[in-house]
Amino acid sequence: MPTSSKGRAQDRAKVAGGQDHEVRYEASKEDVSKSQVKDAVKKVGNSRSKVENELEK
Repeated sequence: MPTSSKGRAQDRAKVAGGQDHEVRYEASKEDVSKSQVKDAVKKVGNSRSKVENELEK
């Protein structure tokens, strides 16, 4: 598992809703707005698969 600049392991299975670059990436990947990604994270949690399933609806 890759590590962050602070030496902590990164979890690619989760979307960090507070991190603009992660929200931007997920929005462009799913072709939705950043606010839709943030709303999905609030609704279903930060699991990447759950967020993607919610955005596909």
